[in-house]
Amino acid sequence: MSLLSSILSLLKSADKSQTQSSKSSESSASSPVQLHGSFGSQDLLTLGIEQIKRHEGLVLHAYKDSLGYLTIGYGRLIDKAKHGGISEGEAEYLLQNDVSIVLSALHRNIPFFDNLCVQRQAVLVNMAFQMGISGVQKFKKTLSLVEVGDYNGAADNMLKSLWAKQTPNRAAEMAEQMRTGKWQSG
Repeated sequence: MSLLSSILSLLKSADKSQTQSSKSSESSASSPVQLHGSFGSQDLLTLGIEQIKRHEGLVLHAYKDSLGYLTIGYGRLIDKAKHGGISEGEAEYLLQNDVSIVLSALHRNIPFFDNLCVQRQAVLVNMAFQMGISGVQKFKKTLSLVEVGDYNGAADNMLKSLWAKQTPNRAAEMAEQMRTGKWQSG
């Protein structure tokens, strides 16, 4: 269980006990029960996170912690040997973030990108996601052919690349989508 999950569980318990404490003090004429630290769970979450950030430090790449386990960010255990990793939701969030960055780079660096149908834009997004915008920009002839609307030539050229040799199934699917302008499903 991650540290954040533990904190959230503690917060739920604190909220529940604070609610129960408030209800019992309302029904009793005696003085209200005093909780340790008179602040709410949001304060605990905020202050707890700030403290964890200070102790863990931020590392924006995978690294080995003091025990030799792969970790990232603010001490997030990702080492499979210790049952670390990310959730599917976190993976989706990261993917959306990465695709947004790629899309922005394509808008900035490929002047004709907005003139393409969404299916052909998606080919360039897929390629840029895999090899980076600089990798896509090395496909000078392919991009020239795409720009003038020679999608057959662009697709043929894509299939002659080292990229197609390294990832043949992906390249074949993306070339067909570039050629036809129709979504491919694999």
